[in-house]
Amino acid sequence: MSDFLEDGVELFATSCVRDYAVAYPWWERFMGCPPTFKAHETEAVWEVAPARWLVVEERPDRAGHGSVTVFVDDLDERVAAINGRGIEPAVRETYDNGVRKVIYRDPDGNEVGFGGNPV
Repeated sequence: MSDFLEDGVELFATSCVRDYAVAYPWWERFMGCPPTFKAHETEAVWEVAPARWLVVEERPDRAGHGSVTVFVDDLDERVAAINGRGIEPAVRETYDNGVRKVIYRDPDGNEVGFGGNPV
């Protein structure tokens, strides 16, 4: 077993933004709740599953280059909830095997995708 798959390992996936004060409201609306915690005044952290964290951090030099995909069991319900909060997907894809992916882009261009099994 890989060391990365053992207990005691946590994953932090970071999307860097130019201006935290501008980006934060979009992310909170996108996630549908306040962050699990704020690491400091320009970094918010959401736990998306046990020991798996999505981080938004002000780092202007790296802003807009993030790409994160989370595979979920409830893709349609999740997309509907995000749409209900006024955020529409930038891209919807269905692969040859039927697996689906919905991509959102934050104001800096960071991509957050949700994948799901075939319908």
